[in-house]
Amino acid sequence: MEPVSHVNTNLRRAPVQQRSAERLARILDACAELLDETGYEQLSTRAVAVRAEVPIGSVYRFFSNKRALTDALARRNLDSFAERVTDRLATIPTTDWRSAIDAVLDEYLAMKRSLAGFALVDFGVPAPVDDPADDANRRVAGRLAELLSGYLGQAPEEERLRTILVCVEAADAVLRLAFRSDPEGDPVIVAETRILLRAYLARLLD
Repeated sequence: MEPVSHVNTNLRRAPVQQRSAERLARILDACAELLDETGYEQLSTRAVAVRAEVPIGSVYRFFSNKRALTDALARRNLDSFAERVTDRLATIPTTDWRSAIDAVLDEYLAMKRSLAGFALVDFGVPAPVDDPADDANRRVAGRLAELLSGYLGQAPEEERLRTILVCVEAADAVLRLAFRSDPEGDPVIVAETRILLRAYLARLLD
């Protein structure tokens, strides 16, 4: 299963040269680090530029403001998540949908526990979205529907996407609870999340 290429449409200008791409990566890395240290409200493009050791103009070359910058980080996170899930699914037969769902959940948890900035900005900006049709959970559901298509049976595409969106929304809510009091995620609530997803999907996939 090959990963699907998704262009980050939030950039003012896409990097062409390798040096420009590396500078963009440094800017996003700095943004992630500062999110952990200061939170979203205190984040500033100037602080990101200082941390990334680039001129402030380099940040504005790519991003109009901190919201656009943070959204680009979220999209990079989603690309990384999709790549990790793709690698895991390559080892799981399409008849074993439970293991596929476990792999998706495991990769999310691994990123949640280890990736800079991910606790605050996983796949979307912590602020009202401009376009409700493009909110974080819909982005995730759309990508997962592509990656899991071989595991989702013969249901119509619209039904499969709706099912995955419900899973994403439910998992998002319960995992927020799991991480609210435990930075590693309460293992009992994480286990309950796994049960919830399996039980919901069984009606469609068994």
